[in-house]
Amino acid sequence: MTVYSLFITCPRGLEAPLTQELDSMACQDIRAVDGGVACKGTMEQVYRINLHSRVASRVLLRLTKGGYRNEHDIYKLARNLHWTGWFKLEQTFKVKVEGKRANVKSLDFVGLKIKDAVCDAFRDIYDARPSVGKINPDIRIHAFIDERNVEIFIDTSGEALFKRGYRQDTGEAPLRENLAAGLLLLAGYDGTQPFQDPFCGSGTITVEAAWIATHRAPGLMRRFGFEKLQNFDKEKWQALRREAEKQIKPAVAPISGSDNDRYMIRAALANAQAAEVDNFIRFDVQDAQTARPNGEHGIMISNPPYGVRLAEVQALQALYPQLGTWLKQYYAGWLVGMFTGDRDMPKFMRLSPKRKIPLFNGNLDCRLFLMDMVKGSNRG
Repeated sequence: MTVYSLFITCPRGLEAPLTQELDSMACQDIRAVDGGVACKGTMEQVYRINLHSRVASRVLLRLTKGGYRNEHDIYKLARNLHWTGWFKLEQTFKVKVEGKRANVKSLDFVGLKIKDAVCDAFRDIYDARPSVGKINPDIRIHAFIDERNVEIFIDTSGEALFKRGYRQDTGEAPLRENLAAGLLLLAGYDGTQPFQDPFCGSGTITVEAAWIATHRAPGLMRRFGFEKLQNFDKEKWQALRREAEKQIKPAVAPISGSDNDRYMIRAALANAQAAEVDNFIRFDVQDAQTARPNGEHGIMISNPPYGVRLAEVQALQALYPQLGTWLKQYYAGWLVGMFTGDRDMPKFMRLSPKRKIPLFNGNLDCRLFLMDMVKGSNRG
């Protein structure tokens, strides 16, 4: 059984829940770094991580690591790899290079050198070269370069893992599915608590909550990059899928989402139907402050609107004290999580967060504020 060095990428700030997931799948030598987690695992574990991880973005399998002095060293490293053992001549491929303090003239040039190395490896054997596929390539190759070393990976995920396959309509600024799942896991949501999102938009957080509650593997609706690799074990993969399907069970606690935009609730319902959890979620068109708890000791996770322009910021900051009052009045005993780019939100709500977790929504520096609601828990 070959054990590979893996690097699993994730949104920055979600390294801890990703580490727990990898631990639960019995991966070895788990080590979190900024933006991902390195570990060791077999091909079966690669399949499992792709199928079951709620917060991973990509599962990269390392083919080689070595030092370099110049671009030609990187070419040689890539040229020595057994590419024909990984994919076929007819398949298309694409190379992506990222660097941190890399000692090279240009990352694009390094990408070209690796592409040449792959093509030369095929040309030696078949006297022909595989084609580069800019859009939807069969095989994705990733390289990471720092000051001294280069690592070359094959991407076993294909499309990024946040693309679950249920999203019909996303509205303006949708939260990525793996980030939404990460917020829930950071708050300790496991499906046994009542759940609510009073700013649910197109429903991503509520759908991810329903998938956690029903024990549904997030990869069941999609295809993966590893299915196109030469060493793909179809029987093992189908067995893992069947095992995951058997684990699905009905939700035990209520899940609800609401938004004051009728169009968004329609989109949320369409997404929940596509995700096959619409019968576990109640959606309402209503103002946030009209929402009431759907049970005791629940969890609320929300990504409320936050302003970018000054006028928007001022309008929202006028609303925050009202939200704080509403939460204290009705949601005593609940854990409330607000995910926002506005650092001052708890101050304006007059609430003290017990945890402030730094996270990134794309390039936006955000915080998840977790607050235990106590009746009349006013800060002075």
